[in-house]
Amino acid sequence: MDVRFKLGCAVWAYRGWLGEFYPTGSRTSDFLHLYSRRFSTVEGNTTFYAIPDAQTVRRWALETPDDFEFCLKLPREFTHSGLLQPSIEGTLRFLEHMEGLGDKLGPVFAQLPPNYGPEYLPDLEAFLEALPENVPLALEVRHPDWFCEPHALQLNAILEGLGVGRVILDSRPIYSGDDDPQENSSRRKPKLPVQPIVTADFTIVRFISHPVRSRNEAFWPEWANWLEGWLHQGKRVYFFVHCPIEERSPGTARDFSHLLEARGMHVPPLPWDSVEQPPLQLSLF
Repeated sequence: MDVRFKLGCAVWAYRGWLGEFYPTGSRTSDFLHLYSRRFSTVEGNTTFYAIPDAQTVRRWALETPDDFEFCLKLPREFTHSGLLQPSIEGTLRFLEHMEGLGDKLGPVFAQLPPNYGPEYLPDLEAFLEALPENVPLALEVRHPDWFCEPHALQLNAILEGLGVGRVILDSRPIYSGDDDPQENSSRRKPKLPVQPIVTADFTIVRFISHPVRSRNEAFWPEWANWLEGWLHQGKRVYFFVHCPIEERSPGTARDFSHLLEARGMHVPPLPWDSVEQPPLQLSLF
């Protein structure tokens, strides 16, 4: 099995998953333990909004299996406050703080706001050059010009030179029909081109799924082909399933995992599938 492939969702502390994903009656304090026995990684959106204290970081490490990884988002106070260089010191402190996770700290990623365009490339390059190499870093850009030449080529060259990954955001499923599943969501996802380019020895994929699972199936064969190629090249892949209706995310991720297995890809079995009893019958931890 290719353990370089890890699959997960954006969060773990979501009460809407009680019943189907988590056993009915589970306490919120049990959610991370339960989540980490069902998926092998999580995109830690929680750190975008608040930095956990040292005791919380230690608890995260203790509650999760040895092969589990957190892919944490840099706090918005560092990435969404204008130029990045003034945030270098704070970012370095954050990365050092999160090393309390030990081997369970996966790649950390910086999500830049839509108004941060290619005109800030010198600022971005200086910021990335100042960060340590011991923590893998990835970058998500949202200004449309980053996806056009010559800016895309310039950005990819810088990322490759520094060993920084480029986050691949795929929001096509939610824009694939006349309906808008984001209509009542306060966190709308941008409509940007999908450029399946890997700039480091790993990549992070953020797949924004449609609440109707069948609407995602048109995109899965293409993703399976890309993943197979990257894994064959020795890349590590962290694949995260989002959904405007978050209740649907675990099931969609599970469907995708089963598709990869059906294609004969040597990806690890989904831990969720090895849970001995249906979630509704599980005893509490």
